[in-house]
Amino acid sequence: MGTKRHFKVWRGDSSGGEIQDFDVEVNEGEVVLDVIHRLQATQTPDLACRWNCKAGKCGSCSMEINGMPKLGCMTRMSTFTDDETITITPLRTFPVIRDLVTDVSYNYEKARETPAFAPPEGVAPGEYRMQQVDVERSQEFRKCIECFLCQNTCHVVRDHEENKEAFAGPRFFIRAAELDMHPLDARTDRKNYSRDHQGLGYCNITKCCTEVCPEHIKITDNAIIPMKERVVDNKYDPLVWLGRKIFRRDELEKQDKATPSRHERENMAPSNTMGVTGVASGTSTPFSSARQPEPPAVGPDGKLDVAEILSQKQGGPSPFGDDHEFPLPSDRVTYHHPTPDKD
Repeated sequence: MGTKRHFKVWRGDSSGGEIQDFDVEVNEGEVVLDVIHRLQATQTPDLACRWNCKAGKCGSCSMEINGMPKLGCMTRMSTFTDDETITITPLRTFPVIRDLVTDVSYNYEKARETPAFAPPEGVAPGEYRMQQVDVERSQEFRKCIECFLCQNTCHVVRDHEENKEAFAGPRFFIRAAELDMHPLDARTDRKNYSRDHQGLGYCNITKCCTEVCPEHIKITDNAIIPMKERVVDNKYDPLVWLGRKIFRRDELEKQDKATPSRHERENMAPSNTMGVTGVASGTSTPFSSARQPEPPAVGPDGKLDVAEILSQKQGGPSPFGDDHEFPLPSDRVTYHHPTPDKD
């Protein structure tokens, strides 16, 4: 024989609703999902609740229990005191469809936007070979059951609905981290994609997503923080930044991809003619350094002119841009040689 316990369950739909009180019999060993099923069987047959496996592997019965995002099938009634009131509400971050069922299509939209695994060129399925250490490195992230509790508890979208368009969320940060760690993934822009398109910079690593993960994935420590570190190394490291400024590699790579070949230019219609920088003729170049480097002139003897360094003709893209002239005017020189016999 069980005991009577008091429950508060949110009832309603997208137009609104309220919390209703119920007294339900609870037996030893039961979970919250069992109580919901008993409610449906005895008191509220129209109570809507999404569930499937009842084994903590499908992620369907996500809900908020006493304000904490949890799985109904994995939350045992024995964790509450006998006189405690249990409040059950739908996931707060996503639109309510009815009662405890929410519209989580936002997550599937972000999943479709995430670039899939790109197999290496020349390697057919069945020929992939990985070291065990590489398998174990990202195995943790494959445990995700897509319950979206981490998405629900992340305050970036939980408290700011307007961020959803630019923010993918913790679930897809671990997906990006998994693929970035994959030794056979041919894409090399996972870090840049996370920064530019998934909103990785919005995350301020409060670890709330890690706390609610039913699979105990260390989302913050093992996925988000390493991805942030790689983004910093790739984009903001001073040495990398200086090398990019000097060689303009990123801009030259964009130019090489955008510039049509000689054969393509010859077969283009006049209206579609492209300039050497890959933009339509008559428009300004997107970058001042997008032109190809020009080699310095050599004399009849095949040697450089001694005065070449004084020439106004630029030998290649300037790391300082084209808005500086050298030598600088005297009024802009801030360094003066020390006067003899003075400190």
